[in-house]
Amino acid sequence: MSDTPPEKRNDFRFFHRLRVRWAEVDMQKIVFNAHYLMYFDTAIADYWRALALPYEEAMLALGGDLYVRKATVEFNASARVDDVLDVGMKCVRVGNSSIVFHGGLFRGDGLLVTCELVYVFADPATQTPRPVPQALRDMFTDYEVGQTLCEVRTGDWATLGDSAGALRRAVFIEEQRIPKELEWDEHDAVSLHAVARNRLGQVIGTGRLLPAEDGVAHIGRMAVHRLLRGSGHGAAVLHALEDAARARGDRLVALNAQRIAESFYRRLGYTVVGEPFEEAGIPHIEMQRSLVGQMSSSNG
Repeated sequence: MSDTPPEKRNDFRFFHRLRVRWAEVDMQKIVFNAHYLMYFDTAIADYWRALALPYEEAMLALGGDLYVRKATVEFNASARVDDVLDVGMKCVRVGNSSIVFHGGLFRGDGLLVTCELVYVFADPATQTPRPVPQALRDMFTDYEVGQTLCEVRTGDWATLGDSAGALRRAVFIEEQRIPKELEWDEHDAVSLHAVARNRLGQVIGTGRLLPAEDGVAHIGRMAVHRLLRGSGHGAAVLHALEDAARARGDRLVALNAQRIAESFYRRLGYTVVGEPFEEAGIPHIEMQRSLVGQMSSSNG
């Protein structure tokens, strides 16, 4: 990693987009200076999602937490109400217990504000420094050079049931309050399951592929960790299941999408079939996508 201060958009891989709100400007009609630190802190929270890490659970697994040691901001130009801003964030150095981030706030290609944030990895009980775990060091390095930090595996229920079941329980039973007797069924034992894990081995996504019926694959029980939705993990699980369906010769994939996820499936090539309906008290819609002539996701 280089700790040279980034100056251009292409110095950053990660960006968080925001729009300046009226409440964030001062009497000079520009963003009040203290809000820029909030912008960078918000971007840091999104950076953890880019690493496929649900922050609290990840820090618990790593045996520590992060505390700000130093925060500096340098102003080049001002942002104004309704400006759309891109906050770039980059890990530039990892010491024994310290982690240094550089940030750049852009309006278009124009650099408005830069920052340096220095965190210390420490024992949460005593707030005394601890060495940054090697797993976290590797994640910073690999992310910044463009590597993927999520791995998807497929297998049967005997192999992946505990992992898939834990996430489904958290999402469907605890979060969405679906009765548990409706969540577990006889299809689990005969389905192919996909599980996405982050670099810490934490389960962040899952789904299942039922046995084909007349060349039609049925995908269901798609779930993503609550804090990591919108980060591409659901798409990775879906592509893995589509690849499996394509490999066994299926020509079409069908699923019953929750209406709140309809736009997600549309972006991935699915179209609506039939009329809306309710399942377990939740609005759904059937959607389909042809697998004929489609390239495997592993081939782009």
